[in-house]
Amino acid sequence: MNGSNGEDLVHEIAMVVPKRVQREGGGEEEEGGNCVEVLVDELNKRGLAIDRVVGLTDEFLKVAAPRETLGSAAAELQIRKPTRVGIDLPFEMDGAEAFLTQPDGSLFSWFERFRCYQHLIYGIVNNCSSDITLRLSGREFRWAVGESLVRRLESEGVIKQVFPLHDELKRKELLRTWAFDWLDFTHQPIDQIYSYFGAKIGVYFSFLGMYTRWMIFPAVVGFIVQMVDFGYLQFLVLPIFFISIILWAALLLQFWKRKNAALLARWHINHTIGPSQGYKFLGMEWSSLPCPKELIKKLGNEKTREKEAYQRYEWFAYFKRFRNDVIVILSIICLQLPFELAYAHLYEVITSDILKFVLTVIYLLIIEYFNRFGGKISVKLINREINENAEYRANSLIYKVFGLYFMQTYIGIFYHVLLHRNFKTLRQVLIQRLIISQVFWTLMDGSLPYLKYSYRKYRVRKKKKKETGSSMGKIQFNSRVEKEYLKPAYSASIGAELEDGLFDDFLELALQFGMIMMFACAFPLAFVIATVNNVMGIRTKALKLLVTLRRPVPRAAATIGAWLNICQFLIVMSICTNSALLVCLYDREGKWKIEPGLAAILLIEHILLLLKFGLSRLVPEEPAWVRASRVKNVTQAQDMYSKQLLRTISGEISSVKKKSE
Repeated sequence: MNGSNGEDLVHEIAMVVPKRVQREGGGEEEEGGNCVEVLVDELNKRGLAIDRVVGLTDEFLKVAAPRETLGSAAAELQIRKPTRVGIDLPFEMDGAEAFLTQPDGSLFSWFERFRCYQHLIYGIVNNCSSDITLRLSGREFRWAVGESLVRRLESEGVIKQVFPLHDELKRKELLRTWAFDWLDFTHQPIDQIYSYFGAKIGVYFSFLGMYTRWMIFPAVVGFIVQMVDFGYLQFLVLPIFFISIILWAALLLQFWKRKNAALLARWHINHTIGPSQGYKFLGMEWSSLPCPKELIKKLGNEKTREKEAYQRYEWFAYFKRFRNDVIVILSIICLQLPFELAYAHLYEVITSDILKFVLTVIYLLIIEYFNRFGGKISVKLINREINENAEYRANSLIYKVFGLYFMQTYIGIFYHVLLHRNFKTLRQVLIQRLIISQVFWTLMDGSLPYLKYSYRKYRVRKKKKKETGSSMGKIQFNSRVEKEYLKPAYSASIGAELEDGLFDDFLELALQFGMIMMFACAFPLAFVIATVNNVMGIRTKALKLLVTLRRPVPRAAATIGAWLNICQFLIVMSICTNSALLVCLYDREGKWKIEPGLAAILLIEHILLLLKFGLSRLVPEEPAWVRASRVKNVTQAQDMYSKQLLRTISGEISSVKKKSE
């Protein structure tokens, strides 16, 4: 894909520009300074290969880069890559063979290539001594000295979009080995997914596959507990099921950490914060901060002034985040909580099952709109925060939006459990929520992108017929790049500013995990429904990414981030909620007496909380081979730097002696 080893160039980026205007007498309009022609010339000068494709209403510039061009861009960006001696060093084209390759054999990952493409495309600036006049269809505008050409053309509406293109060969291979491979229902070519989509999507599907495989155990046990009548032993079976489920969930997350560490080692990704995720301090990017001596000189010679500046920045950032969290919490309590309790009360009062189902559908549609609106408000609040890097900003958004969804998903169920203690109604609510929510997310994943794509194709055909005045039959799209342009982007429902479409996929998974865990004792069969849904979800999400959506913009990620903390929180909540469910089952009269059975439940709760936190000590977060490899790399780095330091010191001493002589 990098054009190495004699491979054919693959066009990975597309730029959408207006079609060339046709003369009245035939032929294309040719005028000096045509901005599209200037753009093509400048892209060629940067070493990029351009393929021009004319669509129905627009023209597309397909961009490819040889390995040498990407290597030069990587060197200019000082992209740090792991070497064969275990040290991460800034890339240099002359020493390319010393750097480790990707799992697919390419020199650069998709994320690194995309960064290089951005640098090459947006790095075209006017280096002349004066402004350049650009023209397009009678319009004129100036390209100022030192200004980016692409950004100028984007502001003028000449470049409509710049987006990644699918690689047809690799896309079809992934369709065969991933989307259409049903023989092993949890098998996924994770290395290929990482190479094609990047680390963030690769980590997500690795977690989804592991979670689905591990779900087989609680699904089988839950099916037996739900369907088999154990008679008087039922009160003993449920606590055992409860204990096993909590231990299963805690082990799942702990072993996921081990798998995550192994993936990062295999993909040569160091879990560190890079320059692109720069910290901000006093208005400066952390990566561009001066050395300590210069910083002290800037702030003053007194250490107290330096300390005060750091403390002021730290506490002001905490205050802003705390203020925004309070706003979200108060909004939930004052606005959403009454709405949730009103729904729960109506559901309890209504006697018809059909009306209950209709009420649940209407309720879910309304709260989906409320949550998306709340998510957009959260984005605006986060933009006013002082977060250390882009990852912290994204995590802050995840916590706020999940708080909204957590309230709307579970508060009505808590109402049935704690106030009415109606287990029959509780099971009905759980079944309806699981089925309706899974159907909703499936329709959102598959149908909505396809409907958007179909509508956009209809609009383009209608516009083409209107321009040509043709009354011919159906107009066909001859170019693949135009079809990809009309496909929806992989974006989050709350906006693409901080998160991509994985936000919604992770949110769906977290809500499902909370639903099946927190009410496991009331409805053990929920694990079966969740397992079937996840097996289907792996393939439908693969088809969505490969067929109905554009190729996503790669994002840097080493873990599942805040979602792991949310899952840990849900396990703790499930210990509390399932203990409350068991108490309700044992204490049918509602007197809350501490009898032997109730005392045993309280004891189980405390033991499970201790075990949940103790398992993190029993199960190491890194496999032994990953730790050994890391230690080996650190040792090699220390040896190399020590030898280099000794040579430098020896050279300086020798030069001083020669001067003295």
